[in-house]
Amino acid sequence: MKKTLLSILRDRSTSTVNFRKASDKLAELIATDIKTHSDEVVLIPILRAGIALLYSFLQCFQSARVGFIGVQRDRKAQPVLYYENLPAVCKTDSIIILDPIIATGGSTLITLEKLTKSGSSPENITLVGMIAAPEGLEAIKQAFPAIEVKVSAIDKGLDDRKYIVPGLGDFGDRYFGC
Repeated sequence: MKKTLLSILRDRSTSTVNFRKASDKLAELIATDIKTHSDEVVLIPILRAGIALLYSFLQCFQSARVGFIGVQRDRKAQPVLYYENLPAVCKTDSIIILDPIIATGGSTLITLEKLTKSGSSPENITLVGMIAAPEGLEAIKQAFPAIEVKVSAIDKGLDDRKYIVPGLGDFGDRYFGC
């Protein structure tokens, strides 16, 4: 089922409506596979694409608190933090970071730094994505080896613009229709 949904997401001719449906279904499947370390769950979507996963995860973790991190790439594909609104966290909270596409890992690294500085324990953090590049996963594991990573597919790598190959394009643009 996950492979079929990923095929729909990768197809450049998939309409926004069908892209959303496939994304929502895949997010639902991923959410039901997540095991938490505690009853206290905090969901952290990385803006803006991470919002697409939030509803499905709230269906599974209905009492979860939600925080937001906004990170965007600059012209040199470097991550830049532009927004942060995190709830109070403690070492025992189960933190789930939501980011459908993990390319360089830069957005995740900024998020992990913020979370660990505010009291989260890397052992209780799960990163959730749909598609990842090996380079991004390696950068994350080098800096935070204790976090758990759940992705549906690992693609070939990054192109010269730091986009995942073959990837699926800009997830946020495709999901939100702009």
